[in-house]
Amino acid sequence: MTGPPYIEDPGTTRPAARLDAGRLWMGGIATAVVAALVAVVGVLISRGLFDVPLLAPTREGALGDTSTAGLAGLAAVAALLATGLMHLLLVTTPRPRRFFTWIMALATLIAVILPLMTDAEASSRIATALINLSIGVAIGSLVSSSARSAVSVRRR
Repeated sequence: MTGPPYIEDPGTTRPAARLDAGRLWMGGIATAVVAALVAVVGVLISRGLFDVPLLAPTREGALGDTSTAGLAGLAAVAALLATGLMHLLLVTTPRPRRFFTWIMALATLIAVILPLMTDAEASSRIATALINLSIGVAIGSLVSSSARSAVSVRRR
């Protein structure tokens, strides 16, 4: 009689995964730089090329006004938080990248929807939502990629 499929036969070799936390966090720091630059490029395109202000003035919505440096700083912090989340998921959760993908997709969706709910001009709302989408996609894909390269599978 065989056991349930989730119980490994003690005679088989299973792959063991090893996390290189330093590699993951260096990828996270690089992601923070990229996310900040994505924010700056988004602001330059929005304000510089199309003369569209980002976010609503304080009196017009919950998001208020923000500077380019402030948005870039928030993007960098978000990337570092995402790296911390990935690290936590890698050491505690089955299928950590799948959970990370879901969490990042939903967090990015929230960041896209929030500016669309303000009373600001439509062009400002759409520009802010697009920048937030770009930042979220960059963070999600780069942190996931860093995690993939930071985990090595070896046979016992």
